[in-house]
Amino acid sequence: MSCYLYAENFPDRGSVYVRENGQLYKANQASGGVNNSDPKPRPSRLFSKGFSVELCVNRENDNGRTDHFIFTYTKKGSLRYSAKSLFSLVLSYIADNIHHVDSLVDFPEQIAEKLFYAADARQKFTEPRTGLCALQKFIDAYGSLVLQTLCLKNGYLVISEKLEEIKSFRDLTCLDLSFCKLGDEHELLDHITNRTLSSLTRLFLKDNCLSDAGLRRMTAPVRVMKRGLENLSVLDLSCNPGITHLGLRYLLPFKKLNCLDLSGTCLKDTNAVVCWIQTQIGLVHSEVPLKEFDHNSCKTEGWAEQTILQWEHAVQEAIKPQESLKSRTAAQLFYGKRARTEEPLEIETSENLQFYRPRAEMLNLPVLIGKSEELQKKKKRASAEHKEQHFKSKQLSFSVADWDLLNSY
Repeated sequence: MSCYLYAENFPDRGSVYVRENGQLYKANQASGGVNNSDPKPRPSRLFSKGFSVELCVNRENDNGRTDHFIFTYTKKGSLRYSAKSLFSLVLSYIADNIHHVDSLVDFPEQIAEKLFYAADARQKFTEPRTGLCALQKFIDAYGSLVLQTLCLKNGYLVISEKLEEIKSFRDLTCLDLSFCKLGDEHELLDHITNRTLSSLTRLFLKDNCLSDAGLRRMTAPVRVMKRGLENLSVLDLSCNPGITHLGLRYLLPFKKLNCLDLSGTCLKDTNAVVCWIQTQIGLVHSEVPLKEFDHNSCKTEGWAEQTILQWEHAVQEAIKPQESLKSRTAAQLFYGKRARTEEPLEIETSENLQFYRPRAEMLNLPVLIGKSEELQKKKKRASAEHKEQHFKSKQLSFSVADWDLLNSY
């Protein structure tokens, strides 16, 4: 006890009192003696001076805290000091070291979702070295739960910075790449035709500098190997002046296509285009704009929704104008130099070229296909029977010389 009281490195905790034979004595006087006089009460500290208290409402999502204890208040207002749950501690530890996990296959989805959010709160998916590896583990195990729909409208900077991460997403049902200026040779267009994105049903490629060569390259897997975008039902190719009537034939393999937008392309003879699409693809020209192309139905949905927002925020922070540019602008104004104002390129949009499949035709399409197949079979049978009868009639028809020869026997 003496070591505890008179240790040199131990902080001063105030006076120490000892009760002996019913009387209270002060044990740590400066003179070393014992004083039995009535001491004046001195307020004592429960914690050190640098101690701080933080109210934790959600124990499981600690946003990266490393301490293993939390302080909460009871209903009466008193402070309660308790330890975190074992689940929260383990979840935090795994989220901090998610890049060291080998696989999450067959791991429960409910716990995996909490683990993903915990790792996302620590920004593990934005790290340049380990972010892609950590994200890939969740995608390999849970597929579309990580991300179902992805909207990258006007997100060409995000695509250039996070191309590999975007290519890792699979089993998407909707992808919006409008106003991204990708071009015909972009790597992301090749990834769209991959088998991992065969689940795509809606694809928006508005204003992406596409031409007939880009359409041919994008539809090659569907036309040749019958795989890729075979489930596509909504396709937006508007505001791509490089697309002409020669590229329309590349859209024929899309058998499930229900809505098509070709506004703003280089299709001159509108009546011929409408007639060709109606006869070859089965889509009818719409006089009013279709709601499928208003770009409001496609939103980023899935576990990685906040991750995409973090990527976009990081890109916006990187392209903010610097303070040093203000002085340069002021100098140009002082010397009379006017900044060149570049006029935005205006795309000459033609009339509305949106097409849709009539609802009655959509409902009766399997029935019509079945009936057409039956009619073709009946025609084949009738033609076969007609040929057989004609062959038999040829065999049974004898000339007069043949009858004379038979009668001679």
